[in-house]
Amino acid sequence: MSTSQTLGGPSRCGRILGPSLDKIIKNAAWRKHSHLVSSCKSALDKLETLSDTALSDPTSPLLGLSSSDSEFVLNPILLALDSNYAKVAEPALECTFKLFSLGVIRGEIDGNISNSILYKIVESVCKVGGIGEESVELAVLRVLLSAVGCPCFLIRGDCLLHVVRTCYNVYLSGLNGTNQICAKSVLAQIMLIVFTRAEEDSMDVSIRTVSVSELLEFTDKNLNEGSSIYHCQNFVSEVMSASEGIPDLKLSLPDTFQEWQNGESKVSKGKEEEIMEEETKDGVESVSAGVISKIREDGFLVFKNLCKLSMKFSSQENPDDQILLRGKTLSLELLKVIMHNGGSIWRSNERFLNAIKHYLCLSLLKNSALSVMSIFQLLCSIFMSLLTKFRSGLKAEIGIFFPMLILRVLENVLQPSFLQKMTVLNLLEKIAGDSQIIVDIFVNYDCDVDSPNIFERIVNGLLKTALGPPPGSTTTLSAVQDITFRHESVKCLVGIIKSMGAWMDQQLKIGDSDLPKSFECDTSAESHSTLSAEDGTLPDCELHSEMSSELSGAATLEQRRAYKIELQKGVSLFNGKPAKGIEFLINMKKVGNSPEEVASFLKNNTTGLNETMIGDYLGEREEFALRVMHAYVDSFNFKPMDFGEAIRFFLRGFRLPGEAQKIDRIMEKFAERYCKCNPNSFTSADTAYVLAYSVVMLNTDAHNNMVKDKMTKSDFIRNNRGIDDGKDIPEEYLGAVYDQIVKNEIKMNANSSVPQSKQANSLNKLLGLDGILNLVSWKQTEEKPLGANGLLIRQIQEQFKAKSGKSESVYHTVSDIAILRFMVEVCWGPMLAAFSVTLDQSDDRLTTTQCLQGFRHAVHVTAVMGMQTQRDAFVTSVAKFTFLHCAADMKQKNVDAVKAIISIAIEDGNHLQEAWEHILTCLSRIEHLQLLGEGTPDASFLSVSIAETDEKMPKSVGLQSLKKKGTLQNPAVKAVVRGGSYDSTTVGVNSSGLVTPEQVNHFIANLNLLDQIGNFELNHVFAHSQRLNSEAIVAFVKALCKVSILELQSPTDPRVLASQN
Repeated sequence: MSTSQTLGGPSRCGRILGPSLDKIIKNAAWRKHSHLVSSCKSALDKLETLSDTALSDPTSPLLGLSSSDSEFVLNPILLALDSNYAKVAEPALECTFKLFSLGVIRGEIDGNISNSILYKIVESVCKVGGIGEESVELAVLRVLLSAVGCPCFLIRGDCLLHVVRTCYNVYLSGLNGTNQICAKSVLAQIMLIVFTRAEEDSMDVSIRTVSVSELLEFTDKNLNEGSSIYHCQNFVSEVMSASEGIPDLKLSLPDTFQEWQNGESKVSKGKEEEIMEEETKDGVESVSAGVISKIREDGFLVFKNLCKLSMKFSSQENPDDQILLRGKTLSLELLKVIMHNGGSIWRSNERFLNAIKHYLCLSLLKNSALSVMSIFQLLCSIFMSLLTKFRSGLKAEIGIFFPMLILRVLENVLQPSFLQKMTVLNLLEKIAGDSQIIVDIFVNYDCDVDSPNIFERIVNGLLKTALGPPPGSTTTLSAVQDITFRHESVKCLVGIIKSMGAWMDQQLKIGDSDLPKSFECDTSAESHSTLSAEDGTLPDCELHSEMSSELSGAATLEQRRAYKIELQKGVSLFNGKPAKGIEFLINMKKVGNSPEEVASFLKNNTTGLNETMIGDYLGEREEFALRVMHAYVDSFNFKPMDFGEAIRFFLRGFRLPGEAQKIDRIMEKFAERYCKCNPNSFTSADTAYVLAYSVVMLNTDAHNNMVKDKMTKSDFIRNNRGIDDGKDIPEEYLGAVYDQIVKNEIKMNANSSVPQSKQANSLNKLLGLDGILNLVSWKQTEEKPLGANGLLIRQIQEQFKAKSGKSESVYHTVSDIAILRFMVEVCWGPMLAAFSVTLDQSDDRLTTTQCLQGFRHAVHVTAVMGMQTQRDAFVTSVAKFTFLHCAADMKQKNVDAVKAIISIAIEDGNHLQEAWEHILTCLSRIEHLQLLGEGTPDASFLSVSIAETDEKMPKSVGLQSLKKKGTLQNPAVKAVVRGGSYDSTTVGVNSSGLVTPEQVNHFIANLNLLDQIGNFELNHVFAHSQRLNSEAIVAFVKALCKVSILELQSPTDPRVLASQN
């Protein structure tokens, strides 16, 4: 046995430490590191005398050794790490890695207890990475990952944050791209370790290995140096697999670990108070339902700090700080990993759910103002995780972020960023693939009067994108980009209607069970399920155990939807003619009939009222409108305000009308109210009235770009001399008012600079979104601090808090398919337009196939739901696109439409009812064209079976016969070649004139396409009719008779259906 194998003695620790200490001695500089060498030799001598003890010391950092012996033999490792000399640091790092990965080191370290040997070793490992050696950087990453992943060793608090910061630093300033990717991969793996343990509240958990290629989905692809991804994946996998062989983990766990896993944390009172004070300061309410466990406390701490790191912005002195931008991006990537792998703890634990609301949502809000593409992609990916997994607890937040992140980009048709819009369309495609999300969005937002119509705006936005920029408009899109957008939006619409059909089919299968038709989930912590999902991927709605059922859920939602539609109709009327809108809302009992109630409705303005129209209505001289205006003004309390502040506060909810008499009435009442609240301010209300007028004029003068000669302060003071009952108002007072107005324009609370449709503006108002969209609409080329918008962000946070206790925070989930009727009413028109226009304009096989799939799914949903108008509209459109009435113009997509018609007949025959007439008309025309191709265009074939005709005359011979001179003048041939409208019963029969050989040749070329549809497919429709239910058979026979009569009435076209009837 060699010497190196016997170094360190018989103990397990010795076998690991011995060879490393020997290597440190050999690599050390004897003069410079004499103390280190001496310490290593002493440790080796000590190890020779030690053996594993039968009874392990629970306070010892090394398994099998006493506490004092452990510190003695670990001291040279600490000295080697502190030497800042790569040749001795590397064997020390290798030794530390083995100690962690083999489970020899155990215990707990925290930033509060910094005198332990293990704490010092971890701190030294973090520091040694900065000595400037590539191999040392990788070794440090390996040690830190193994330390965090060791199931016998818990790194807590500030020490855990120090480990994360060290990996951050390697990522930001690593010596090569491979090391930087490794650092990012290690950080992501640490996040999985910390939060998987927090999820189970246990150290003994199975942890999956992170995918390095997924981490490079949005950023850092430029760091990939050939095989970097492969190398980094192996690096992480080897570290994670090294600790899998730890023998009998439960026996090697010290007793103190039971404290970590039983939900109790022995944090000192001072530290606990400090944590709670910090959370209260940050806006997170402290948890009263017991003390959180140590493991979960660490997870919460890491999550909070990642969110804060993601919210750091460049300073004005260094606005183009790329290091800060990379750090922000990395924080968002780690948050994406956490949310993507998050499980039930984020729903069931109030502290973690509040962390999402108050930290992550604030990060999304602040970063949404940036124009960096990778950040936008990460925000969308995080938002998708929130929507997929945690939407029941984040109803109000999703209601704000969906319009802000997704709809804002989707509805920009003329000048969108190509990459941004493609990101949004890809995200919508994923959303469309989840049927429950689609239904939940409609139920919780489109049926909620206080929420935006997200489903409706998605569908309308996709329609606008599918149709492309309006003719004559200016767009920044290239032709290829425009076509790409159109195809992707159609794909999303197809996905939506397909998901609706799949959800309907699923509910119909469950229909006979005892499940309630509708239920509600309260978003409080008590109503969240504590069930854990494997890998955390169960749908959000399946992870709620306590649900209060409603007996008439669909009926209730119908009432809410109807209420919302009527309210929006009243708002629309108001925005056109305010008096009519108020009258409608009062008659429909959406607003009370007293002036005070109407004034409150106008003042709160949560429903999208036009601010200009509010001003016009308040200025009216009719008795009721005048009383409303008085009640509106009297609802303000101007007591604590100076004049400039009061008029600014008053005018933030509406725009002053343009008519002088209306302004006069409003300002006169304002002056009266201000003087009543502040009786010692002016001699009389007339003074306040004149000054108010003057302030309005100054505001227009100072902030209107059309005014070139601006009013000076002396002009303003001079214009207001003698207005206080002949006396002058002090110049200092007027000067202060002047400065206030000039520096800060008086404007409405939500004055979005983004041009949007009336509908979008109306819906944005439902949650005060104009202000939020104003925040994210800045045209930025670089990061900027939010500055003055900090107030707006705080206001939005207050909205989140206020909404959490209201009825709209109740998350509804339905299983009654009746809800689909309301969804179809919203989406069928846009889908019909998108599919029809795209199918008409495009000859791309993939695109046209998608459109026809959309038609098939739409027919399925509308037919099963018994929505006759919508069903017939979709069936008629597909029938028209067969071009069987104009066969000379047929293309491949028209033949595909014929196949779609046949599929519809077979799959949904039980629900087609009157639509059977369109199906059978198409079959009649197909057979007529096939008979023409067989050379038998007249009625003589009626005595001969189709099989016999196939035997007697091959189609090629029949087609050739159409070229004969006599055949060209046959009325049936002329009629088909010339074509006609879809609705004509005799296609082109009255057409006059000759048909040229060129026209026939073109017709024959197109007719060959119909060879794809054989007699078997056509006969299958009739054969399948025997499986129809009794009601469907009646409808089928009626339609068959009707089409047959039309055939018999045709002078040239009696065909097969007439003979089969």
